[in-house]
Amino acid sequence: MTPARLALDPARVLGGFSVSFWLPIAALALALAMKLPSLVRMWRDPLLRAVGGLLLFACAVFVFAFPPVIGWVNRVTGVPNIAAPWVYSLLTALCASWLLLIVAWRNGLDDRSASTRRAARWVVLVYAGVVAALWVLFVLADVPVERRQDLDTYYATTPFMREGILLYLLAHTVACSVTARLIWNWVRTDGLDAWLRWGLRLLGVGYATNLLFDAAKLTAVGARMTGHDLDWLSTDLAPSAACVSATLVAVGFILPHSGQYLHERWRIRRGHRRLRPLYLLMRTVNGGGLPFAPRAGAEVRLIRRETFVRDGLLQLSRHLDEELRQRAYEAARALGHEPGRARALAAAVMILDAVAIRERAPDSDSAAAPSGPDTTYLLQEIQAVSRALRRRDDIEAVRARATAPAGESAHP
Repeated sequence: MTPARLALDPARVLGGFSVSFWLPIAALALALAMKLPSLVRMWRDPLLRAVGGLLLFACAVFVFAFPPVIGWVNRVTGVPNIAAPWVYSLLTALCASWLLLIVAWRNGLDDRSASTRRAARWVVLVYAGVVAALWVLFVLADVPVERRQDLDTYYATTPFMREGILLYLLAHTVACSVTARLIWNWVRTDGLDAWLRWGLRLLGVGYATNLLFDAAKLTAVGARMTGHDLDWLSTDLAPSAACVSATLVAVGFILPHSGQYLHERWRIRRGHRRLRPLYLLMRTVNGGGLPFAPRAGAEVRLIRRETFVRDGLLQLSRHLDEELRQRAYEAARALGHEPGRARALAAAVMILDAVAIRERAPDSDSAAAPSGPDTTYLLQEIQAVSRALRRRDDIEAVRARATAPAGESAHP
């Protein structure tokens, strides 16, 4: 074979390319571990049961389809190639779990209607019938030579085994097509959470990639039936497509859960960090800061810091000058700041002025409830005010304009 012919031979090119079976196994196991607490708590939820069954069967498929495990199953049972109907059965059960998941998703979590139960029952009955047929066909077939990687093409012309191979591929193709189409229809609906939408996109791509597995297998089997040799499609391309597909599906299930969790953690930590300038200022009002609590979680620390800041603002309320805040807002708008930023800068100017007044006359505080202006805005927008305190140059520019004599207020 010439070098040019060797370079263009797809069997040689793809023969050296493969995706490790451990990649989808690890991804699926991680997804199952993340869903396990919810599965234990809410086992009666049909959606969670479908997700749990899907991930469990998907893990089992890749474990038992691993060539060394195939050899172990054949050796333990003493039946050559018995791993084939076993893996086909697991794959068929996985297909059924895909369709059951779609039934649960399509009809909603609280749907217990007769049509939903009937659809789920039909899925179970049809795919259970496929599993039973696979075992009957295997018993009738004559497959004495063990094949760990190329069984589908090696026995593509063997009576009964041929029918079993085509049956499991047909069941898999139908399930993939239906699931992929319905998921992509769902992706286009409005009102989805961003993380859920991205998870669904990965699921859709994963199930669509599974169709490449079916196409490769069916093409290789069809080639054998017509006397041609395209085995590399079945032994090299199809397993890699299946591994990529399973990994995408696993990540599609992981992303909404982990993405929302990480986003919430990031939001809490960012909020805690952004409150630092206002917290440090309120320490001068409260006479000290919060005690160190190393075991407190991020959410607890944020709540404690927010409470501390609001308590300090309430103590300052009798010294807050609402007229100064209004002038500062107008000054900030005149300096080109947008309304939200202008309100935060104006509040920061008022708070700094109140702190200065309190420091000059610390005995002016009363034990009675403060009787200053309404502090609702301050208590609700402490994050925005704290961010404004990071830019003292902006605050000083607003203060200078707001406190300038009337004749000079129009000039920066």
